[in-house]
Amino acid sequence: MKTIDLSRYAHNRHKEKERRKTSPGPVITLSREFGCPAKILAREFVETLNKRIPKNKWGWVSKEIMEKSAKELDVKPSEIKYVFNYEEKGLFDQILAAQAKKYYQSDKKIRKSISNVIKAIAIEGYVVIVGRGGAAIAKNIPNSLHIKLQAPIEWRAKSVSEKHNISIEEAKKICIDYDKKRKQFLDYYWGKPSDITLFDVIYNCCKMSREEIVESVILLLEMRKIIK
Repeated sequence: MKTIDLSRYAHNRHKEKERRKTSPGPVITLSREFGCPAKILAREFVETLNKRIPKNKWGWVSKEIMEKSAKELDVKPSEIKYVFNYEEKGLFDQILAAQAKKYYQSDKKIRKSISNVIKAIAIEGYVVIVGRGGAAIAKNIPNSLHIKLQAPIEWRAKSVSEKHNISIEEAKKICIDYDKKRKQFLDYYWGKPSDITLFDVIYNCCKMSREEIVESVILLLEMRKIIK
């Protein structure tokens, strides 16, 4: 599996205009409701693509985005993790943080850095971006496919309950809470309330197996000439 070289990020930003003139991407973004197997599917997309089209090595990213954003901002990843956990600091907390830390970064600046990192990765191409508002941030790249994973709350809660050894009711509350926070995160980058029109295709993980989803995505990529 291809490893995303984030050290090339700064270099790619300087070449963004030139890349836009050619053909940025290809990129797949993978959004999901909490409890859907996004990271597992991202790995399976990459493994399948690399087996069938070995000349172009694909990779996938998720937590690496936070690490690179922190590096750009010259802070520790732990200091901006709350944004990736879909949390916000109140005004009073932000004032205290600004006074206490020499390299304090505002929520707005952190979110801007996230956007810059994701854009650079998407433009470089041959990558699956899991979450992080990727569908909204990479929406203007023609050579792209934006996927949403959904499933009934009962199905997702059962999966979360078994994975974390918690009750179904507690798992439901977690799913609902994270779904709300993820939508707010996506809305921020979309610039308006997001809806299904942001995505090219939506899969019901309760009704379709991972293998069926992977094969369907590969077929879509071929039909849209995103892969050849």
